[in-house]
Amino acid sequence: MIKTSISTPSSEVISKHIFADVVLNTETNQKALFAAVAFQPGDVITKFSADKIQKYATYLTLQTGTNRHITLVPEFLQYVNHSCTPNTFFNTTSMELVCLQPIQAGNELTFFYPSTEWEMAQPFVCNCGTAACIQLINGASHLSVETLSKYKLTDFIRLQVRQKLSL
Repeated sequence: MIKTSISTPSSEVISKHIFADVVLNTETNQKALFAAVAFQPGDVITKFSADKIQKYATYLTLQTGTNRHITLVPEFLQYVNHSCTPNTFFNTTSMELVCLQPIQAGNELTFFYPSTEWEMAQPFVCNCGTAACIQLINGASHLSVETLSKYKLTDFIRLQVRQKLSL
């Protein structure tokens, strides 16, 4: 997560889309997706589909099965960054990006990476800055059931958690 608002001198809108803008942080060269309109919890922000389907994870894929990882269409959805208090969820069953918390125009769109990833291709130390921050983001397999129960998870990740509990 870069920031929660696009109104800073170090940011530049680099592409506009119907419901969101891709913003470049000119100091860090990081990109993020910011809402162009408001959404309420439960709203479908957009439908998405799979461009490529591959057997391995990358930092740009969402996991939809044991050896099934997809890149997103529309491609600009790759700029929905991580937060431990996400405001969106990638439902990989219905192929919809869904609003979880009220979002105002100008808010960054974020999701909880372990909600779609059992193992992360590129684990990282989170700097979302929220009180709920879990620090190390390395996939749902590394989190307790108690922690995961606080988040909306894809059907695939929920199945993996159930299988892990039955071992």
